[in-house]
Amino acid sequence: MFITFFKIGAFTFGGGYAMIPIMRNEVVNKKKWMEDAVFMDMLAIAQSMPGPIALNTALFVGNKRNGFKGSLFSGLGVILPSFIVILLIAIVFTQFKDNPVIERIFKGIRPAVVALIAAPLIGMGKSAGITWKTLWIPIAVALLVWLLGISPMYIIVGAIIIGLAYFWFLKLNMKK
Repeated sequence: MFITFFKIGAFTFGGGYAMIPIMRNEVVNKKKWMEDAVFMDMLAIAQSMPGPIALNTALFVGNKRNGFKGSLFSGLGVILPSFIVILLIAIVFTQFKDNPVIERIFKGIRPAVVALIAAPLIGMGKSAGITWKTLWIPIAVALLVWLLGISPMYIIVGAIIIGLAYFWFLKLNMKK
């Protein structure tokens, strides 16, 4: 588990959201450590928890596979590459921070990072059960966060309340 998550952490640019599709592919498709539905449920929980999403997801996957030891090794695996890179950058970057070539490299990486985050959304949307009928929900949420600046925490709490109300509504109608 450590090696798998170390590779994910070492070869992913763009932070946690760029890691999720690679994590999903490794955990669900290649290693077959869990079903896609279970991974998506863990991802939903990881997003609602404080802390980095990639670390939270790695901890959940590790715990599901091997309990505390799995969490420990998957968590270390996913954060060590970032820690090492940041340490090296802190040591070396001060010498190169004003170098125009380095600035261009980072500007060139940005669009690739956006693509790495955006491309897997369709697959994850299908796994989450998003259909043409429900596509308006993630679009509305994105617009609420982006245009109106509403905190995702309010949206999560609102979704929980709406989900519970819908469940109770269905439960009451089934009794009748």
